[in-house]
Amino acid sequence: MKRAHARSGFTILEVLVAMAILLFGMTTILGLLTYGTALSRTAQLRTSAASAAQATIADLEETFFPDVAGEAGEPREIVDRAVPGAEGLVYSAKGRPNPDRPLEYRVDIAMTWSSQGVKREKRFTTLLQRELQFGERLRHRASPGPSRTESSTKPAAPPPGSGAKPR
Repeated sequence: MKRAHARSGFTILEVLVAMAILLFGMTTILGLLTYGTALSRTAQLRTSAASAAQATIADLEETFFPDVAGEAGEPREIVDRAVPGAEGLVYSAKGRPNPDRPLEYRVDIAMTWSSQGVKREKRFTTLLQRELQFGERLRHRASPGPSRTESSTKPAAPPPGSGAKPR
């Protein structure tokens, strides 16, 4: 009986093996967490980059072709304009006409920002159609103004709340 009591419990070797297995498992889990965090950060940066590119294209569509007497003029060269909604990010753009399609322009865009004290730049190219911005097109279509004959033949309406009846 005395012999069975002395052999109960773990030996130092068994404790060391169990600790080594635990250490290996914890190291693997921490590595996976670090890797997952890095993937999450990369996805966040890519989403921000895509959002900034979309904001840049939307800004170009609205401002790249100036309104010249109701028509879209030649594209403007843009230098270091802030990207809407992206702090510290600026872009420059220059358009070149397509010789085969006169209303199509190749627009080269350079986005620049500063990261960890280093100035960085990313370039991309897109195609834009030469047309007025959406708001200007609507304004030109919706406000031709009343004709002179129309305004001179209609009697003026009395001001509201005056109690006068229209003739």
